[in-house]
Amino acid sequence: MTPFTLTPLVALMLLVAPVAARAQQASPWQPSPGHVQVPVWPGTPPNLRPPAGPETVTRTKSNELVAGQPWTYIENVTRPTFTVYAPTTKNTGAAVMVFPGGGYQILAIDLEGTEICDWLTSNGITCVLLKYRVPFGGPSWQRSCDCSINPKPQPALQDAQRTMGLLRLHAREWNIAPDKIGVLGFSAGGHLVAAMSNAYRRRAYAPIDSADRLSARPDFAVGIYPGHLWVRGRSPITFNPDLHVTRDTPPTFLLQAQTDSIDDVNQSLAYYAALRAAGVPTELHLYYNGGHAFGLRRTKDPITEWPRLVERWLRTIGVISL
Repeated sequence: MTPFTLTPLVALMLLVAPVAARAQQASPWQPSPGHVQVPVWPGTPPNLRPPAGPETVTRTKSNELVAGQPWTYIENVTRPTFTVYAPTTKNTGAAVMVFPGGGYQILAIDLEGTEICDWLTSNGITCVLLKYRVPFGGPSWQRSCDCSINPKPQPALQDAQRTMGLLRLHAREWNIAPDKIGVLGFSAGGHLVAAMSNAYRRRAYAPIDSADRLSARPDFAVGIYPGHLWVRGRSPITFNPDLHVTRDTPPTFLLQAQTDSIDDVNQSLAYYAALRAAGVPTELHLYYNGGHAFGLRRTKDPITEWPRLVERWLRTIGVISL
């Protein structure tokens, strides 16, 4: 694999002077009142690395805004969890597991997490927010070693596969249709979407219980400005050889901007070409302006209207009613 790039969220962490005002909380992230984090693993997660430090939650200040607003990120996640957000309107039965981005170094937990859940639940879709392991969760550049890594197995993929099995095991309890569970991710989380979509035939860890006997295949997949899918420097555009697309890869929606300077538009183009060659139903939406790491916060750029496109696509593929 070729060297990986930083997301702007990670770049902000590295470039802003230490004296920049941030509100940091040296304790694990907690969801809003009324919601409970569920541990992904019954004990110690597989392939657990020694923590670089305690899990911390940081809220940016005025020098690090997205669409004029601060955002919150988590560092040093060693105990992965997921949080189930029930629909706030009529339940469609559909569910979406959300993977925040952050270069497999941090998790943009509100910008690409809780805010996405607010949108999904307002459309009758159960949102499952995965707090997966970072750093070293997947293929990435890591500032602690100033190196590119490609861990195998990938801890973030292990966390996501395990969570999918738990969702299907407890589908009735959480009012979820087990055949309507999708994944949605941003940037590095977009890579995790592709990994889940194509590495579901076998678990990336030793099975533990009945949840691990249930399918880990998502029923549909959404990648928003995904990364780590294109092999840089290859001509023609070359798809990540670690991912093997087949006709059984779930229907996929991709969106990216040509002005994305962090994850080049070739990331989506490479994946789209592989999906199309395998006959996978796929929608690809490319815009000129938009950059990277905007979540669903509206700006002047039309690309930030993407939630409406996803809603229409979910109706088209029969996940939610027309």
